[in-house]
Amino acid sequence: MSVMNATQLRLPFAVYLLGLSLFAMGSSEFLIAGVLPKIAEDLQVSLPSAGMLISAFAVGVLFGAPLLAMATLRWPRRTTLLVSQVLFVAATAIGMLSPGYWPLLIARVVSGVAYAGFWAVAATTAVNLVTQDRTARTLAVVVSGLSLAMVVGGPLGTVISDIAGWRAGFWAVAVATSITAIALWFMLPDTQQNEGDIPVLEAELKVVAQPKLWVAYTTTILTTAAYMATFGYLGALLIDVSKLMVNWIPAVLALFGIGAFIGLSIGGRTADKYPFKTLLLGIFGMIITSVALALVAHDAVVTICLVFLLGIFGFVVNPAAMNRVYTIAAEAPTLAGATNVSAFQLGITLAPLLGGLAISAGYGLPSIGWVGAFLAMAALVPVLVDMCLHSEK
Repeated sequence: MSVMNATQLRLPFAVYLLGLSLFAMGSSEFLIAGVLPKIAEDLQVSLPSAGMLISAFAVGVLFGAPLLAMATLRWPRRTTLLVSQVLFVAATAIGMLSPGYWPLLIARVVSGVAYAGFWAVAATTAVNLVTQDRTARTLAVVVSGLSLAMVVGGPLGTVISDIAGWRAGFWAVAVATSITAIALWFMLPDTQQNEGDIPVLEAELKVVAQPKLWVAYTTTILTTAAYMATFGYLGALLIDVSKLMVNWIPAVLALFGIGAFIGLSIGGRTADKYPFKTLLLGIFGMIITSVALALVAHDAVVTICLVFLLGIFGFVVNPAAMNRVYTIAAEAPTLAGATNVSAFQLGITLAPLLGGLAISAGYGLPSIGWVGAFLAMAALVPVLVDMCLHSEK
């Protein structure tokens, strides 16, 4: 490969920095689950009330992405990213400094809004830094920050909180976000210099109103929910059904993360040319893996292998699903990308609820595999519809 070709294939450093920034902020979403008992005890509230802090952040992400995108639509993207990070750090700091429950709850909502706004603009900014044939690969790098937050940032923050108190983990997130904000401000090139490049709300709304875009959003929701239905209860499944020692749980979660990075790498390199084949590969892989988990969850070794495969297949689909959104909304991607962030969060939020219903109905922890398989099969519908709409062009 020539030096010129190698340079063309290399992604801008700013793309990796955007992924690292998403890792720093996203760790807050997954950290809190590990410290809920400590929060409940310290603030003298019930465990369900403490659990509302998770829901508060999710609500902020779900509704915050499109709202913040519209509010900052005409701002320079670098400014929007910085404001989102500053708002996130400020809300986190206020929440940590407040001794009571309600200020912390409000701070979690604001943090979710800021996080969602950053994620949406970061994805759009990253896409604008590369040529169209590298869109999926670029999105895979940005989303890898989220997967890293899920399997590394959250557990690491929990360890910090165990050592220095539950607030310490969130302070670490705030510091990491501050560092990446400074780095982005100085290292991110201006991608929106000309007046003609500034998004117009009417054009963005017109693009978002396209039915085929909502088909793509449905794909995002269902494919995300398909692997999160299992991941949300993975620790309980491994301990209660597979009879794995508690000390091994972090290692298995890390294995899921390794699988996720492999999946993102594969999907990022194939989805630009073969988006639908990549989606179908990931979906059928999730169906088979999820069914196998439901059937052989009692075997710890096989289950660990299946967790690794679920990470691969689950995250293979992410670059392809996001690529479909940005392909359909190429003329006005800002609001469309923000709405896709909400779709992604809806999948994360929906999955544990559906898995919990199956468990509460008496079907046991292995039933989460059937829930994941059902959601993956349901995802075939919007993908096939999208394929038909794409072929009619």
